[in-house]
Amino acid sequence: MPPCGTFQLHEATIQDMQIAMDNGSLTSTQLVLCYLERAYQTQTYLSSILEFNPDALSIAQARDHERKHGKIRGPLHGIPFIVKDNIAAKDKMETTAGSWALVGSIVPRDAHVVSKLRDAGAVLFGKASLSEWADMRSNNYSEGYSARGGQCRSAYNLTVSPGGSSSGSGVAVSANVIAFALGTETDGSVISPAERNSIVGIKPTVGLTSRAGVIPESEHQDTVGTFGRTVGDAVYALDAIYGVDPLDNYTSAQQTPTGGYTQFLSTKDALKNATFGLPWNSFWVYADDEQQAQLLELIDSIEAAGATIVNNTEITNYETLVSPDGWNWDYGSTRGFANESEYTVVKVDFYNNINKYLSELSNTNIRTIDDLVAYNLANDGTEGGNPWPLGIPAFYSGQDGFLASQETRGVMDETYFQALQFCQSSTRQGIDEALRHNGITLSGLLVPPDVGQTYQIAAQAGYPMITVPAGVRTISGMPFGLAIMQTAWAEGELIRWASAIEDLQMASGTERKRSLPAWRGYLERNIPVPFSDF
Repeated sequence: MPPCGTFQLHEATIQDMQIAMDNGSLTSTQLVLCYLERAYQTQTYLSSILEFNPDALSIAQARDHERKHGKIRGPLHGIPFIVKDNIAAKDKMETTAGSWALVGSIVPRDAHVVSKLRDAGAVLFGKASLSEWADMRSNNYSEGYSARGGQCRSAYNLTVSPGGSSSGSGVAVSANVIAFALGTETDGSVISPAERNSIVGIKPTVGLTSRAGVIPESEHQDTVGTFGRTVGDAVYALDAIYGVDPLDNYTSAQQTPTGGYTQFLSTKDALKNATFGLPWNSFWVYADDEQQAQLLELIDSIEAAGATIVNNTEITNYETLVSPDGWNWDYGSTRGFANESEYTVVKVDFYNNINKYLSELSNTNIRTIDDLVAYNLANDGTEGGNPWPLGIPAFYSGQDGFLASQETRGVMDETYFQALQFCQSSTRQGIDEALRHNGITLSGLLVPPDVGQTYQIAAQAGYPMITVPAGVRTISGMPFGLAIMQTAWAEGELIRWASAIEDLQMASGTERKRSLPAWRGYLERNIPVPFSDF
């Protein structure tokens, strides 16, 4: 990546950019142009950007004008960012969740989080590619693929899953295509692409960030999260977007600190006061030997820095809650209990939530999930309405997720409410009791987020999670992270300890930290991309 004028943009932090803009050696307009050059340089390999904002340069020029006249809105003033294509922008860009079905539709307003970032002075650079409909449409699919965006690929290895569904958000930040990004998570869609691209991902408590203007999946689990190459960058973004929104009643319950979250950024010295738990039988046993070895090496460093590590701090009733066979959001049904299944809830929520979202759009005939199903069938060659081989290989199972939701007709029956109660109460109890281990209040639960059951339990609880870069697989070259789980509204604790671990990584010289992409398989364009790295 070439310098941006005299500024070394490669791996630069938001703070680095602000210092350069303050001393006059960099402008926001230059940042947009340099990131545009980087996007063009990488786009044919990564497809991380689904759409560029034609107004990005004029926005940057306006922010430069403000700076010149002494107005600086905050730490994101003039900083370019992207949002996942299920987050509405009331401008010249589309909001389509990656599907051709919504092209031309007009959103009523900016998503609340986009509006807040505009107010903070950040520059909306474009829309990130994603797994179409945020993984809701299909249960056997190519992660990171959408009809509009094609196959998003990780710069570490173009042949395997980049993580998703916020694939482009994670890939673009990791490959230095953008400064920071927003994504959404229902179950893993922030944590997975962050940890698989060696960056920081913050998945907030459901209700900390408004979902108004976000194409929904499940009101009980959806949340807007942030991506950065450092904890600080991800926190600057979080500070700009959290807050109460009258259009999302879940935000009325939030418990937030006075002064925001940057105050919790800390150094390695903070680890002397930390006590972390390892839910070994709940999650760690499912990490392969190489991951365990590398992550435990980092945990040894954390312990050497003064932290206390307590093993076997298990999720209560993990034997029932945690799938032994990997991520499975229908694990309740797998066990024979649909009334204990996350998917029972999500199928019904999606039916109701998507119909409500579509009803607020203008300039489109797509009004219901029935319209979406019919569109995909009518456009089988691009949208894969039928399973392969009738449809397309990226959507191998067609639109079975849509069909499962459609079949519910949105009826919230006894099975639905039992499933909602079970999933929320059991996972919340499980995490909260693990954090109170034998009378000791833990600073957090350290978990391997490449084990999808970790973020699945947090997702069902609606609880927050953060991941930091930690290791790299030898065979595939794909990264993996170390994550921290906490209880509701404990983002401050997550930030305190994640930033302390990051500072330790930078100061110690360990290899267990963020690595740069190796661009393996850069000439390959396989579809679908496999989930497995082996």
